[in-house]
Amino acid sequence: MGRFFRIKLRLRRFLRRHSWVATIVRSFTIFSVAFGGAFGFISGALSPHSGYDPNAFAIGVSFLFALACLWIVTLGIRLRLMRRRLRTIAMHNEAMADRNWELQEAEQRASTLFEAQDDLIVLRDLDGLITYANDAYCALAQIPRGELIGSTATLKVLEQGDIALESNGTRVYDQKIEGPLGPRWIAWREGLVRNDAGAPAEMQSVGRDVTDRTESERALAEARDQADAANRAKSRFLAMASHEIRTPLNGIIGMSGLLMDTQLTPEQTTYVKAVKTSGDALLALIEELLDYSKIEAGKIDLEHRAFALSGLIEDITELLAPRAQAKGIEIAAYVDERLPMQVTGDAARLRQVLLNLAGNAIKFTATGGVALIVEPGIWPNEISFLVRDTGIGIAPEAQQRIFREFEQADDRIARSYGGTGLGLSISDRIVKRMGGRISLASTPGAGSTFEVSIPLAAADTGEANRFTAPDLAGQSIMLVAPHSIEASLISRRLQRWGAQTCIVSDANVAEALLPERSWHTVLIDHTLGAQAMEAFAKAARIHATHRIVMVTPATRQDISASDAAVFTGYLVKPLRASSLAARLTASPEIAAPSLAMPSLVMPGPTIETVTESAPTAPAAAPPHKGLSILVAEDNEINALLMRSLLARLGHDVVITTNGEQAMESWLSATSAGTPYDLVLMDIQMPRLNGIETTKQIRAHESGGLTGQSGRRTPILALTANTLVEDRYACFEAGMDGFLIKPLDREKLEEALAGLAAARHIAA
Repeated sequence: MGRFFRIKLRLRRFLRRHSWVATIVRSFTIFSVAFGGAFGFISGALSPHSGYDPNAFAIGVSFLFALACLWIVTLGIRLRLMRRRLRTIAMHNEAMADRNWELQEAEQRASTLFEAQDDLIVLRDLDGLITYANDAYCALAQIPRGELIGSTATLKVLEQGDIALESNGTRVYDQKIEGPLGPRWIAWREGLVRNDAGAPAEMQSVGRDVTDRTESERALAEARDQADAANRAKSRFLAMASHEIRTPLNGIIGMSGLLMDTQLTPEQTTYVKAVKTSGDALLALIEELLDYSKIEAGKIDLEHRAFALSGLIEDITELLAPRAQAKGIEIAAYVDERLPMQVTGDAARLRQVLLNLAGNAIKFTATGGVALIVEPGIWPNEISFLVRDTGIGIAPEAQQRIFREFEQADDRIARSYGGTGLGLSISDRIVKRMGGRISLASTPGAGSTFEVSIPLAAADTGEANRFTAPDLAGQSIMLVAPHSIEASLISRRLQRWGAQTCIVSDANVAEALLPERSWHTVLIDHTLGAQAMEAFAKAARIHATHRIVMVTPATRQDISASDAAVFTGYLVKPLRASSLAARLTASPEIAAPSLAMPSLVMPGPTIETVTESAPTAPAAAPPHKGLSILVAEDNEINALLMRSLLARLGHDVVITTNGEQAMESWLSATSAGTPYDLVLMDIQMPRLNGIETTKQIRAHESGGLTGQSGRRTPILALTANTLVEDRYACFEAGMDGFLIKPLDREKLEEALAGLAAARHIAA
């Protein structure tokens, strides 16, 4: 069957190619059949032996006519079918022609697009011969297309970039190509493509001129490197400048402090205080500049540690209270009790921001006061810190400008109040670095409110450290105070505890209100005056269970013993929540100690003295034998300062001026069996610096140089460098801590007292 079909197919192809042969064969066949049939019929009819029968003749003719008609009908049907097929073929041919035209048009468009665009396009077969190249490639190669097709020509590569392979097999790389207009950077993408079915795949390379982008990236990289180098140079300069400034500043502040401890005339005391105040102001300016530099260089690192929120806020108000009270204004704090007691964050940076905002509020407030309010924010785990004052306010046009560097509200304020204009800029950047925001609402002449919103998650420290608020439901408490800042916050807190509060600013009015109800507590402010305070307290004896006077650290000693007898207790402003709660829940039978007694300056066992929150000097350490201290300090003034401070504290001091002398003194003392109890090591010294000296001491102690290990000597760094990397270098060298110049006298005393106590226990 297959063989017959192939023969038939070949015969049809032959007849289609040679149509004249088919015509001759068909004509001859028709003629032969017609002639043979007619001749035979006529010959048979005329033959004498034919037995002609007209009937049979008619039947035969009819049969032949029927056959002719059937054949004609068959031809007509076949012709109709052929015409239908011809129409279908014609329509198909027309569609194919349209499709072919569309393909040709698309091919022309694609060819025009390839030729018109700036990208380089080149196709190569598996042997590397070019089968297609657009005009852009020809222009860059400077070779006509006719010469490129069929050749293995390549572009001249000046520099080859790294090659990357994508997941789909495409290779991506950059090349620096020599061109007619100079070197050009080309970004290539290469991959195999198949253009014709059954044809082998070709390598298609598409290149884009990225010279401008590459040069911009390189320029940006160079600029970034230069900026990094400039930042490093600036950091080194600031570190050096800080060290060079802090070193003499340490002498100025330290010596002025020692001088104030001597017998001085009132005039001399005024001058010495002015020197110390100027030194402290210069130190604050240096700290601001260093903080700004760190933030600008992106070197500010945030800690994530748990800290007590209420304690931080109350410490800030107590620290700023002397400044506010010296100006005759109030400062008070309120922490919403819905907030967790312990939160996780950077307490030091938050303290810096709030100290700056509250310090500015005190500086620009002449009457009224400053309130520091902490309450939940609008988002989960967000806490809002509001610093509100009744100061001069800020004009609307200056409210955005003051957050920029070295900007203040106006020149008049800068001349009147001073300042560098860096504090708010630093605070704004720190808050943003902590993921928060800072906003300002102010009315000129009415005051300002700065709101700092920071995400601070609750710390998982258990319930043991939670503050338990007293239950004052149904209790009536009267506050008699002339000002509204602290009184309003105290009233707000008492209301949260369930109490019914009444704020009265006049003592006579308050005395008239006493008989109206039974009062749980009356709180009276000392600023009302001694006579009004005493008269009101006597009148309140039969009406109030608790009679508490609110005083400042400076006015506490002004209360006489007779005045104090009419009160059941006292609280020091600004009030702590725990102090207020303890005083309100204390038994009224506990007699209050005399407020005029000097012993009350130091903490005692009574509730009043335990709960009062005035900052006091640290308790004197138990008497111990003085420490043997080696001081390595190359600056003569600082060495004299250290000798004087340590001698006044009862310690034995040996001064060396460089690392080599310090090492020799330490070795001599160790070999003699009288090792030093402490080494205070300056970092920057001639010959041998403090870091290398510490490493050598630690090596001797570990037995690395002598083969025998010895007792570890505590070493504290004396440094004027405040950068984090400098602190890390101290710890890596084996130091146990560091003291930053200018020396904080209290921190030095605390460190020495702790060391002396540890040595006493070990002994």
